[in-house]
Amino acid sequence: MKIFKSYSLIIVLLLTGCGNSTKPEEKSIYKRIKVENKQETKSTKVTPIDLENNGIGPINNYSFDKEINAELANQGKQIFDAKCTACHNANRRLIGPSMKGIYDRRSPAWVMNIMLNPDQMLKEDPVAVALLKEYNNILMINQNLTIEEAKKLAEYFRTL
Repeated sequence: MKIFKSYSLIIVLLLTGCGNSTKPEEKSIYKRIKVENKQETKSTKVTPIDLENNGIGPINNYSFDKEINAELANQGKQIFDAKCTACHNANRRLIGPSMKGIYDRRSPAWVMNIMLNPDQMLKEDPVAVALLKEYNNILMINQNLTIEEAKKLAEYFRTL
């Protein structure tokens, strides 16, 4: 019986002593990597506001009427729901930027040109290139919108 108790005690001591196989210095390395990754995520650069840039494309300058055209905005929402929601959300960041407050960050002409001419904009426009980097180099797909569709979307974005 005494031998059994002695062996039981040894087994218990061995098991509790071997509970974690990583060495203390390995733990600190793992923690440091996790902390560095969190800091890297927090320090993600945000593309600066640029209201002067009109982008590259068919729209040289664009301004809105004082009043929002509800009919155009409604049609723009339908286009947005059909063509844009895979990557954009009206109110929060997804694969691409949120559309809410877009005109606080970009000029209306720039917004329309990125919708109408994303391929060239993502190669040559400095703001679009910065946004491409910020959003993990995921290209905006050319939806082949007409100028009229872009105007409807632009009007819808005003309502957000």
